[in-house]
Amino acid sequence: MAPLFRRPQILLLLLLFSAFWPLRIWASDWVASVDERSGLPMLVRGGSPALVSALTFWDKNWAWTYLAGQFKVDGPYRYSLAGQNKALDFDLSAQVQKEDGQKLTWNFAVDAHSLKQDVIGGGIVFRFDPALFPGEMGEPALLPDNRGWSWGNAQGRRIEMRFEPALESVYFEPGDKSQIRAFFYKNSIKPGRQNFTATLSVSGDVTLGPTASERFGMDQPKNWPTDKLDWKTSPVDLSFLNAQEKPAGKRGFVKAAGEQLLFADGTPARFWGTNLSAYALYRTPDDAIKLQAKRLSALGFNLVRLHHHDSPWVFPNIFGDGNVIQDTQQLSPESLKKIDWWIKCLKDEGIYVWLDMHVERAVSAKDNIFGFEEMPKNSKNTADLKGYAFVNSTIQQAMKRFAESYLTHVNTYTGLAYKDDPAIAAILITNENDVTHHYGNALLPDKKVPKHNKVYMAEAEAFARQHNLSASQTWRSWEPGPSKLFLNDLEQRFNVDMIQYLRTLGVKVPIATTSSWGGNGLNSLPALTAGDVIDVHSYGGLGQLEKNPLTSEGIVNWIAAGQVVGKPLTVTEWNNEPFPTPDRHSLPLYMAGTASHQGWDALMQYAYSQEPLTGGWMTADNWHAYNDPALLATLPAAALLYRRGDVAPARTTYVFAPTPDTLFNQSITAANSALLRTAMEKGKLEIALPSTPELPWLQQSTIPGDAQVFHDPNQSLLDANASEATTDTGELKRNWKQGVYTINTPRTQAATGWIGGKSIALGKIEVNVKTANASVVVQSLDDTPVGRSQDLLISLGARAVPQDDGKTPFYVEPLEGTLTIQAPQGLTLFSQDAPGQIKKLPATYADGRYTINFDGVQASNWLFLKKGATPGNVSSSMAQ
Repeated sequence: MAPLFRRPQILLLLLLFSAFWPLRIWASDWVASVDERSGLPMLVRGGSPALVSALTFWDKNWAWTYLAGQFKVDGPYRYSLAGQNKALDFDLSAQVQKEDGQKLTWNFAVDAHSLKQDVIGGGIVFRFDPALFPGEMGEPALLPDNRGWSWGNAQGRRIEMRFEPALESVYFEPGDKSQIRAFFYKNSIKPGRQNFTATLSVSGDVTLGPTASERFGMDQPKNWPTDKLDWKTSPVDLSFLNAQEKPAGKRGFVKAAGEQLLFADGTPARFWGTNLSAYALYRTPDDAIKLQAKRLSALGFNLVRLHHHDSPWVFPNIFGDGNVIQDTQQLSPESLKKIDWWIKCLKDEGIYVWLDMHVERAVSAKDNIFGFEEMPKNSKNTADLKGYAFVNSTIQQAMKRFAESYLTHVNTYTGLAYKDDPAIAAILITNENDVTHHYGNALLPDKKVPKHNKVYMAEAEAFARQHNLSASQTWRSWEPGPSKLFLNDLEQRFNVDMIQYLRTLGVKVPIATTSSWGGNGLNSLPALTAGDVIDVHSYGGLGQLEKNPLTSEGIVNWIAAGQVVGKPLTVTEWNNEPFPTPDRHSLPLYMAGTASHQGWDALMQYAYSQEPLTGGWMTADNWHAYNDPALLATLPAAALLYRRGDVAPARTTYVFAPTPDTLFNQSITAANSALLRTAMEKGKLEIALPSTPELPWLQQSTIPGDAQVFHDPNQSLLDANASEATTDTGELKRNWKQGVYTINTPRTQAATGWIGGKSIALGKIEVNVKTANASVVVQSLDDTPVGRSQDLLISLGARAVPQDDGKTPFYVEPLEGTLTIQAPQGLTLFSQDAPGQIKKLPATYADGRYTINFDGVQASNWLFLKKGATPGNVSSSMAQ
């Protein structure tokens, strides 16, 4: 599991500061505002970062120092910032306010308490998106006399940051026009107070916007109701989706057939899943595991990935207690028994299992790994395998030994080896581990790993010689060109060898090699095609519904960029971060709707839990969906619409078919390709890989005859002034200017995003809510269309905020407004606090429609509109 960086490496730091950026509410694609994490300026273009800034100070010899700061919203467009730097012994404060429609000012006070000599100094570091330099904005320019900087065209779009009085120093990072350093202090810090006024001025089509907190509403979460989630039971019961699949595996082994996953009996396999990870695997009591398997089924899941089973920070892990064991040669019988029981209980509920062969296994000196002494170590003197595995045969042998021990282990409760159990749906060789984009750099000459580098350089030289390529370019892993050909070949040979070994062990199910993740470009895809499926990881952030596809990429774009013609697509990890993104309730609906339209085969949210499922100490965390009312508000609704196929697949297929020169000599990603972003707003997007002389194993993709084929990654399929798009089926619509996403099908009708203050009519429902950002979903539970159904599920999502220090229960924002639903007369509206315990709610009926009022005080994420509802006839698979 890892976050997704969406830009080349030069922007990695920029993205770390962008998570809580407010998103625009006006027509302009360019919005400047105050970053709530730093209290400093930021600029968003089309929902993606264009400028970020951070307070940064260095001691002697560029030793970075920490400034502990606190930012507050004091009122509309009025803010305060206070911080302390203990290492350099000074305090910093600022009052920030909007002066007019084009100016924000910061009044800084910097108080130094002692003399500090020979320090580097510091102040504000501004980072600009260099992708905007060639065209729209040009390069930033420094103002004279250390007064600040400007960016843009003086006759049009322009922003300026001006300081009074002049600063100690304002300069570009050497060799990097995308970073400006504005120093309050330089060389020394003298005792006393200094005051600076910084003015951010905007012009042209740049607007000033509110912070995220202002936009979502300045309510005090402590005044909201707390959630009543029971960790043992499910608020809804979708276990009927799994009723015909019990036990999992009854239809035979899963297989890949073209672009589809099928069971052995020919039934299509469509998986809506999640991850069970780390401590949840080994420290959950057996009786709780059985309960959780039932709960997972009731929530609509039919696939669970078992993850972080081998990670060194997990005690115990699959090898046992890391405080006791000294190598990773043997698997722990006790740990295996826990995995056995999870598989058994999940299988009984019709839930399939995805197994990883390697996540973060750390080897020790006693594992007899060649070159171990030169591999970077952690605090326990163990080393990560990633990157090194591709050139180190002893690591490969260790991975094979693990796979054999794991997959041939006979489950205590089923009597089947994992390799022989059709409830195991798929296998991943190695998690987030590639040389084509990430870990090739670990093998370079400057990394002080001479034994590994010697193998790497020899492989690169041999490949260059064989294909008449430049030897001096082929080993340069960070550059497009010959290196990407070589690295794909190196990774593919590893993949083929591992796959052949797994097949000799008797593995029958689809095998994924690793995942496209963390900013991988299209030139990382060829090596992945050695597997039976292409797997992708994607992590978004705040405001995914507001990403303008003409300029900005979002979570779904990175996934779509992994859809290779002729291969099924799986997603073993998706989520938003950092936690808690206030609009995370929207994400399951957006993911499920998009996945259905695009024809993706399996999606796994990360994660259901990483902590023990005991009901004891529960934390609010990005990796614990099981107790998060914001995600759980819409996860069941998403499961229902995806698994039932409520959203129809695309009618049109758009294929990007690059030549070898385009694919390997450019870095094409969702971040820089308008085609990859805009095509999927209308139809299905696929990538056709070309036959490449240097890679004889790379199969030429067979493009469907009715597909529309494109060769230019910069071509847009949307009008330049578009503000919304509707899919070719007419069922999905996204207005990124408004930040609203709707799903309109016979059995699922939903509106999510910035729906407050709007009247949204969809088929048989109409949504009128005041709550600024929310989700409202109406679904038939009896397979009839919403307008005729007598059994309806209503899912409601809004903000959910943890208590202080990340504690549960959450504070849940109550919805305010009305919902009208066309449905037969005689239905009862109710909520269900616990299985079989219903609370009847008022609803008026007139002209064939029910009107439901939300008072903005009471909170319930799930309502039911059902004929003849009484406590005795409301069934639940979770009733104990």
